[in-house]
Amino acid sequence: MTLKIRYFAWVREQTGRAEEDLVVPEEVASVGDLIAWLTTRGPEFEAAFARPEVVRAALDHVHVAPDAALAGAREVAFFPPVTGG
Repeated sequence: MTLKIRYFAWVREQTGRAEEDLVVPEEVASVGDLIAWLTTRGPEFEAAFARPEVVRAALDHVHVAPDAALAGAREVAFFPPVTGG
């Protein structure tokens, strides 16, 4: 499966890229699986996803939980929680 992966805020800063198109192995079935697989791509990804519980994800512009299935998705976006005043 090919996915467009977008990285925002400090996730983008850690990975050094804003987006990329990736061919994801078929055993990567959920957002959590994708995060685990991405961390194997190098130290910049390990740093970006060192605390996966604080990274938020959206599939095709809809916020989802880590156990959300990737089947049928075209885009996955990762970003930290939004704060502000």
